[in-house]
Amino acid sequence: MKSDTTLKHEGFQALRAKLDPVELERFIVLLKRESFDYTKWRKNIFEDNSIEELAEKADQFSQGLD
Repeated sequence: MKSDTTLKHEGFQALRAKLDPVELERFIVLLKRESFDYTKWRKNIFEDNSIEELAEKADQFSQGLD
C-alpha cells in the first residue's frame, strides 16, 4: 500500500496531466466546498455505461500503463 504522501503526490500528477493549473485549483476548491461523498460519487459515475463499455475503457487504460 502506498503512503499518504505518495498517493497525494501521484494524484496531483494525474490531475496535472489532464487539467491546466486553473482547472486543477478549481477542482480542489469544488471538492473542499461541497460535502463530497466519494463512495456515492463512485457508484454513480459509470451508471450510464454498459459492462462492455466499462471493460473497453479498462482495457484502454491498462494498455496506456505500459
